[in-house]
Formats: sequence, structure tokens, C-alpha cells
Amino acid sequence: MRILVTGGAGFLGSHLIDRLMTEGHEIICLDNFYTGHKRNILQWMNHPNFELIRHDITEPIRLEVDQIYHLACPASPVHYQYNPVKTVKTNVMGTMNMLGLAKRVKARFFLASTSEVYGDPDVHPQTEEYRGNVNPIGLRSCYDEGKRIAETLTFDYHRQNGVDVRVVRIFNTYGPRMLENDGRVVSNFIVQALQGKPLTVYGDGSQTRSFCYVSDLIDGFIRLMNSDYVGPVNIGNPGEYTILQLAEAVRDMVDPTAEINFKPLPSDDPRRRRPDITKAKTLLNWEPTVPLSEGLKLTIDDFRSRMSKSGQVAINR
Repeated sequence: MRILVTGGAGFLGSHLIDRLMTEGHEIICLDNFYTGHKRNILQWMNHPNFELIRHDITEPIRLEVDQIYHLACPASPVHYQYNPVKTVKTNVMGTMNMLGLAKRVKARFFLASTSEVYGDPDVHPQTEEYRGNVNPIGLRSCYDEGKRIAETLTFDYHRQNGVDVRVVRIFNTYGPRMLENDGRVVSNFIVQALQGKPLTVYGDGSQTRSFCYVSDLIDGFIRLMNSDYVGPVNIGNPGEYTILQLAEAVRDMVDPTAEINFKPLPSDDPRRRRPDITKAKTLLNWEPTVPLSEGLKLTIDDFRSRMSKSGQVAINR
């Protein structure tokens, strides 16, 4: 098939492209390189089935494709809060442009939504039926509410215009190619540990997250896209860890002598986050397979390799 991946040079997009290319599809990668990086897709640059277009999806584009994986949007607080208006425009206008394209060329449209649509949840774990507890005027709302309206648009195009859609809600994902400066908890801890700095834990570290390794997530994407279920479907790892447990795991793998520093919790930071993946299991026959210890080792190795090249590594265990 001819498949468009928006945000294809990013962390998730590039891993998705790797899978789709090895399956023999023709891929168009669309990226404005706001958080994406050419190094993530270098291996495909001269491949006859691969095409890279530098483009911002807030502007329309005309292409002929069979499937659209719409991943383009900064997904970490550091990046989406840097230019919140741009984040909202990407989620609203960008999603409308991609849905319009899907409608015109009769392509199947896949929206990468997020567990952030649940906000700071009152229900635990979160099922797809839970409608969320989101602050519409908070610092994170450009992303949370942006993704909520992206889901609204997707289902409205589906009902009103008959567009064939799939919606996934992504929970915390980690793995090689995460940006060092993205402010997410896994990358923060790994970078601090490799630089020989104390690990920063916000609050008392009792807040929980679930961590899904990137290859598991991409497998879930492809299964949903090629299933008959519209969604939304939670894709994430139901294993729940406190932030302090994660900090200790990274510390023990990189530098067991590192200190852990505690700082005040940022506003609207969810206390608990864990997916109910019953739908993914029953409808897609999907569940995560990579344990945290194995995934962290692969991620740390990738960070160490990249940071060594730029002379940022203090700890070389």
C-alpha cells in the first residue's frame, strides 16, 4: 500500500516507518522537523519506496495514498507548551487537513490520540468509556483539549462524511530515539544519570505511570489500523510503576551512587495513569511483551551512544 505518516521523522513515526518499510509498503513521510529529526529516517532516504516531504500539516497538501497514520504533534510538555497556540493549530487544523485528504482520496485515517484525554482521572484504571477530567484552561490543555477535539473531528468526519477512521489512545511510551530534552520522565532520568547528576523526582514520587516499549506500541498501531474496529482503543502497558520506582530502576542500571532529589509537583500533573487494555486484548489480540527492565536497557544504550558522540556522558557503565 501507499501509506502517509505525518510526524514520520519523530520518535514514534520513525519506528512506525521502519515496520511499514520492512513490510514492503510505499511510504510518504511528512514532517516539519519541529521535534522530528532526519537521523531517525536516514536509513530509508535513498530507498525507492520512501519519500520525505518537509511540510507543516496546518497547511493543506494534496497526495494520493491508501492509508494515513496521523502522528504529527509535539507530545511532551516541554515542546507543546513552548508554543501552545501552534500545538492547538496542529491538533485542530492539521487534523482537519488530514481528514479532508482522507475524505478526498478515500484513504483509511488513523489518529494517534493520547491518554491525556483522560486528564487527571477519577477512574482507575482508565477504560475507553471514561470521559476524562481535564482542565480546559490549564498549561497542558493545548495538548489535552487539542487531542480531544482531534478525536471529535475524526468521529464527525466518520459519521458525516463516511471517512474510514481508527483512533488509538497512547499511554506513556519509551524507547530509542526519544529526544534528550523532551522533559518526559524516562528521558529525564536517563540523561541525568548518564551525566552523573542527581535524578529529579517531582512531588514525593508516589504518582504512577505505565510504561510501554515502543515496539509493542507500534505493533498495536498496525493491528488496529488493519482491523475492523474504529476505536478508540487504549494502547499501553497496564503494569503500573511509581515515578520513584522508575527513578530507582534507571539509577541502578546507570549509576547506583546517584542521588535522588525531590521537587514540587507541576500543576495538572496526573496522579495516576494506567490503561485498561481489555479492548486491545479482545479485539486486536494485542498486549505488551517487552518488560520494563529489558526496554530500559535498550533505551539507556541508545541514549549513551547518542550522548557519547556529543560528549555529554559522564557515566560509562
